[in-house]
Amino acid sequence: MQDAALRLKGLMEQLLGAPVPVRIRAWDGSEAGPPGGPVLVVRNRRALRRLLWKPGELGMARAWVSGDLTVDGDLYAVLDAVAEMVWERGEDARTLGEALRDPDVRAAVRGLVRMAGSLLPPAPPREEVRRRPHLHTKHSDRRAISHHYDVGNDFYEIVLGPSMVYSCAYWESPDGTLEDAQRDKLGLIARKLDLKPGMRLLDVGCGWGSMAIHAAREHGVSVVGVTLSQEQAAYARKRVAEEGLTDRVEIRVQDYRDVIDGPYDAISSIGMAEHVGSERYLEYARDLYALLKPGGRLLNHQIGRRPWRDESAYEIDEFIDAYVFPDGELAPIGDTVGHLESAGFEVRDVESIREHYALTLRRWVANLEADWPRAVRLTSPGRARVWRLYMAASALAFERNRIGVNQVLAVRTPGGGASGMPLRARTWR
Repeated sequence: MQDAALRLKGLMEQLLGAPVPVRIRAWDGSEAGPPGGPVLVVRNRRALRRLLWKPGELGMARAWVSGDLTVDGDLYAVLDAVAEMVWERGEDARTLGEALRDPDVRAAVRGLVRMAGSLLPPAPPREEVRRRPHLHTKHSDRRAISHHYDVGNDFYEIVLGPSMVYSCAYWESPDGTLEDAQRDKLGLIARKLDLKPGMRLLDVGCGWGSMAIHAAREHGVSVVGVTLSQEQAAYARKRVAEEGLTDRVEIRVQDYRDVIDGPYDAISSIGMAEHVGSERYLEYARDLYALLKPGGRLLNHQIGRRPWRDESAYEIDEFIDAYVFPDGELAPIGDTVGHLESAGFEVRDVESIREHYALTLRRWVANLEADWPRAVRLTSPGRARVWRLYMAASALAFERNRIGVNQVLAVRTPGGGASGMPLRARTWR
């Protein structure tokens, strides 16, 4: 009798203490749950074993990456439905120990154990990074950056499109093109930095060279771009040469902590500070402050999270740490501003563009899905599934205000107090 889905639904509701919000299809072909919507497909019993051995987000991630757990239909709808169960519990979540004090929970776990069959733990997918202490040494940061960015430039071309910009775009309207929105973002940053011919710009975490090329081509500045990714640097240098900008743009494989050829007139740090780590952030801010000339501007474009009531209870997202950004850490915007000010900067403007990142991520997901077979060939099925889940879940997180993204404009204001800023803010708009 095909009844695995019905049994699974009942056990999950017993475990959760609430109705299962999506339809379930089990390995025996049975289905149960609300009809008419997307379906969460439990392809085999191994998916249950993954969840039993790693309850919560990491177990679900392992099942997804390995292909033991899939979705038939709208991925966003499934993620939205299960987000409160898994991704949005935050600091109010019960610990496993607290949950297991409930007799109904213990009974549900025993039922899942019986359904799972073998109790041997499945090996983690090969795409998973073994978690280590977040030391943020130069060596560990180089390894983490390589894991995320050295996936293959061809793969990133699929996801990012011709702009090759891997950070939040800036949208005139939701109906615009990704390429126009990324161009507008680079232009916005250049205006905030007040780039002019003859200036020197340091682009920290330069990616595939898009900001460096834009600044040199459109504003006549000389640019040094630094990245820890060999693949990014090779790609960026090729683009610089094709644009005829080798006399104005230098791309280095270099840690920002090793840059010693300041002062620079301006610094852009776009989607890089998330890799710095909370314990190193003040050091990061001081290093950039020291590299700027008096009056120079820093544009720090960075994802931030909502603050917790008890910050000591905050833990790094397990899925992101194990599969996407090893050692990556998000901080509340207030902490970022505080560290910049402690380093000596005068913070002049903070702009939240949270909704813009949701739009950007949905376009990246659409790009990936449209060329899925090629993306799988260029990487692996598991790696492609990682990126699809990560970007779709992140889009929803931005839409729900679980995380945001901010551009912080700061100045190394001289002792005399002349910041060089206009009397009316945001003239760059």
